Amino acid sequence: MIHYRLAEATIDSQDLEALCGWLRTSPWLTQGELVHEFERRWAAWIGSRHAVFVNSGSSANLLMYAALLDERSVRPKVVVPAVSWSTSVAPAIALGFEPLMCDACPETFGIELNGLEHLLKTQHPAAVLIVHVLGVPCDMDGLLALQRRYGFTLLEDACAATGSRYRDRSVGTFGAMSSFSFYFGHHLSTIEGGMICTDDHALYERLLMLRSHGWAKDLDPVTEATLARSAGALDFNRPFTFYEVGWNVRSTDLNAKLGLLQMDKKDHVMQRRIENHRAYQRHFDAESGFHCQHNDAGTICSIAFGALAPSLSARDRVAMALRAAGIETRPLGGGNMSRQPFWTKRYGVRAFPMADRIHQTALQLPNHPGLQPQDIAHIAQTAISAARAIAA
Repeated sequence: MIHYRLAEATIDSQDLEALCGWLRTSPWLTQGELVHEFERRWAAWIGSRHAVFVNSGSSANLLMYAALLDERSVRPKVVVPAVSWSTSVAPAIALGFEPLMCDACPETFGIELNGLEHLLKTQHPAAVLIVHVLGVPCDMDGLLALQRRYGFTLLEDACAATGSRYRDRSVGTFGAMSSFSFYFGHHLSTIEGGMICTDDHALYERLLMLRSHGWAKDLDPVTEATLARSAGALDFNRPFTFYEVGWNVRSTDLNAKLGLLQMDKKDHVMQRRIENHRAYQRHFDAESGFHCQHNDAGTICSIAFGALAPSLSARDRVAMALRAAGIETRPLGGGNMSRQPFWTKRYGVRAFPMADRIHQTALQLPNHPGLQPQDIAHIAQTAISAARAIAA
């Protein structure tokens, strides 16, 4: 029996009661004013000029990549992190980018800057996508210094990092675009959902078209009219004129209603996750048998606590002890993406020492607002005791 789940539902009974009451008013359900309200509130909270609500964090990543493309037949190179998630990398492949993979940083598990600079010098990529792994911010000072030197477009995958900050600035506000996820068990949930943030108005308008078939219905009337004139669109046909190679990855007012309800409790949710992560760090920093993520310049609002066991066999035995105690655990996402079949079938196997270590020895421990300090202590000590027994 599981006593401590890795993630718990963030949509509670009060949210569901409010949703049912709203549904009884026979509201508009597909994308409408509540989507726009959720976007406005999210952008204001994160500190971004614009936000675009979509049906998943994965779709958010897809649109970020797509917004970078133009009509050229030659697709640009893009750096992707070895430690990430499948849909942090797969859209780049699907859209025809040339992906260049980079190893992980031992401190944050985000992208490793020496390896990144080597790729920037030798391959001259147009863009770099970073992932704030499990909510631990990347070294943004170092990344921004490299961006000033080499001039690439920065994309942030902050799907697991809602509420995390770097030097008092929200993650997701450093890049040209950023993605967030509202999946079950994430910091805030809309059942399924994602958000793209940007300060660039031209990118924002393109994202709106990419989200909805490639048409211009969601643009302001002046911009839509300008596009129609430039394309020679017939007046009657204008609502169904497609200017981009787009998709339908819209969300709904129903999902947005849940998002707005979740926003009302965001401060409590983020504070509990931050406090839980700090409690885990206090337990594990005193234990030499584990290696954990750190970023002293950041406020870590993690989706789960990540720890590296001393070895592959030790990880497996610690995981067995956790499960025996009713504590859910799992690997750190997909681990090293260069070890995943979708990558190796196309590009072969390549060693990334830190990403391989994470792939072989990492495990996640639960973090959600329902956990109390005594729960964190129990979970941490279960893992630590198991590792000590192996070493004895």
